[in-house]
Amino acid sequence: MFAEERVQEILNELNINGKVTVKDLSSKFNVTEDCIRKDLRNLESKGFLKKTYGGAIQKRKTADIDRVPDRMQINTFAKEKIAEKAFNLIKDRETIFLDISTTNILLAKLLANSNKPVTVVTNMTDIVDALSKENNINVVCTGGVLNKFLDGFTGSSTIEFINKYKFDKAFVGSSGVDILDNNITTFDIEDGNTKKAVINSSRETYLVMENNKFYYDGPYKFATFKDIKGILTDSAPETDISEVLDEFNINII
Repeated sequence: MFAEERVQEILNELNINGKVTVKDLSSKFNVTEDCIRKDLRNLESKGFLKKTYGGAIQKRKTADIDRVPDRMQINTFAKEKIAEKAFNLIKDRETIFLDISTTNILLAKLLANSNKPVTVVTNMTDIVDALSKENNINVVCTGGVLNKFLDGFTGSSTIEFINKYKFDKAFVGSSGVDILDNNITTFDIEDGNTKKAVINSSRETYLVMENNKFYYDGPYKFATFKDIKGILTDSAPETDISEVLDEFNINII
């Protein structure tokens, strides 16, 4: 394999996992660890990554703003894994909130097929559709002003409806999580304000997000780590990330 091909493969792995290690790359490409360190230094100098002890992490990026059908095609396996973890947290006869999130659409489908007796409150039209089949689930839609880009309801009238409830659990989506400044973000201000209301009305709030969102940011901050109980993700984050989350007593599931 040419050096250029190896570097591209390193970047591909960073885009998928958010991190790489010198040891794993050395074994994968059958080259010395010094060779990999040189590759990482070169990539860091070009602004593609940030070197860490024993490897490198993806530099923080601004989250992409895609429509729901497009987002449903991205990281599907990871989202299915997260949805299963969320499903296992839900107990019979609980009242839960499913926020605007493509992962939550998959969670809704699991609930619909399980016939689990719960009440689901949501502000996302795709989730209502997923739960519309005959089952034991009581479905409540917030209503409000429809954001056609998000396929969901956001804003003051939606928030007024949410404030009337007390949810056992809420599963909330996010554009990104910044460990360094203790912020959880999204890209739409009305969506962010609605998420705030959901968190305030929930006994337990869980973020549902792929691991790579630890390296992404949205422009609007809607919560900090003290606002959530846990993060449901597809794979364990870097040790330095886990240590920060441990300080806030956040469960990584």
